[in-house]
Parts: sequence; structure tokens; C-alpha cells
Amino acid sequence: MTVTEFEPIIKVIEEAYEIPHLNATRKISALLPHDYYQSDKRYPVLYLQDGQNLFNPYAPFGDWAIDKSLGKLAQQGMSDIIIIAIDHGEQERISEYLPYYHPRFGEGKGNFYIQFMIEKLIPYINNNYRTLPDFHNTGIGGSSMGALISLHAGLSNPGVFGKMMVFSPSLWISKKIFKNIKSFKPLEKSKIYMYSGGQESAEHLPNARKLEKIINKKMGKGHNIEFHFSVNEHGNHSEMHWREEFPKAVEWLFFK
Repeated sequence: MTVTEFEPIIKVIEEAYEIPHLNATRKISALLPHDYYQSDKRYPVLYLQDGQNLFNPYAPFGDWAIDKSLGKLAQQGMSDIIIIAIDHGEQERISEYLPYYHPRFGEGKGNFYIQFMIEKLIPYINNNYRTLPDFHNTGIGGSSMGALISLHAGLSNPGVFGKMMVFSPSLWISKKIFKNIKSFKPLEKSKIYMYSGGQESAEHLPNARKLEKIINKKMGKGHNIEFHFSVNEHGNHSEMHWREEFPKAVEWLFFK
């Protein structure tokens, strides 16, 4: 079989899925294993933010090409995963991915967004697809603001998201995230994969290093965290670098 034959089945769940918590609708898509309909297996699920940028080659800023990466991973025997892609809210993106108050952006709606995921979306996916719904098989991820809300979701719901994919997180927007990681007490082993580029904003990599130190300190005290920090000193804040990192993160989070 060619790599193309291993690529996931892309299914639009709904063009305008209702999010009552935000009084909004969003396009939500599922990327199913290439052999999903030929088996009766159950699969772990990774919920990804910024769905517009994940597998659309015509996206304005480029895309992650996750369908291509998943095809290559499947060809290597790592096909057992479902991805749920949630489109962002365009001009509402920052507000909906912001879990804290910010002087410029106001009171973020991020906690309502997470509430929607936990109360409505995740139960819907578990009821309609063959998933492994437990903590160890439920992941969340994104980049930039999408990474911030994913990290916050994992820290504030230690019994829901067992895996976090955190690419270039917008830690600058609120220092409160550092307090959250200090007080984070995982109920079971949590896996966190963080990536940062050295050519992002001046404080971007230093903030990520600060987060790394806090996590390593917690691990040293015996907290149940498995952590991987990947740095590309030449990487900037772009889809191109997140595309390169995605298959590495999926492999480490779900297949190691």
C-alpha cells in the first residue's frame, strides 16, 4: 500500500455544530484511521484546536498537513488514533482560547469553551465513534493560543485529559498559567509534549523554559508527570514548524 492509502478518513461531523456555552457554532471534523470501517477496534482520541489550519493546504498561513503525517505514521504501524479538529472562531479566536482576564482582551471565554468540550463534545464523540474514553486515551492539543487553552484544560481537569500537545504556547498573555502548573496535581500519569521555537517572540522561549523548570521540579518531587520538551532554535511562530513537530508529538504521546 502507498502512503496515500494509509491516510485517515476525513469526515465532517457538522459544519455548524452548536456550542451553547458560547452562543456560537463551529465546524468540527473527525480524522478516522484508514481502516476504521474494516475493524471493530476502539481508539484513543486527540482533540485539536484551530481546525482550519490542520489539513487544509489552502489555509492562509499554511497548514499542519496532519492527514499526510497520520498516513506516514499509519504506514509505520501507528494508525490507532482518532483526531477531532475543532475550527476556531475567527475574530473570536483569542477570546475563546483565553482562560484568564487580560487588560486588552477582557475576560476570556476559555473556561466556557473547555466546559463545552467536556460536557457536550467529548460525550458526543464517545457515543458516536469507537473510542477509548478513559483518561489515558484522551488528549488535547494546539498551537499558540490553541496551546494555551489546551494546557489550561489539562491542568484544570486532571481527570479528563491525560495527554497534552502544547506547541508554542502563548504564555505571555497571562502569568497565571505558571501558578496553575505549580499547583497541578495529576490524579494519574499525565503526558505533556511541549515544543518551542527559538525565533519566536523575545520572551517566548524563555517563558517555555520557565514552564519546563516548574514541571521538572514537580517531577523531581514525585508528581505523576511524563514530560518532553522539544526546541528548534531556528523555528519561528508558524504552521510549518508545527507541521514538522506534529508526528513526533503523536508518536511520543500515544505510541511510546
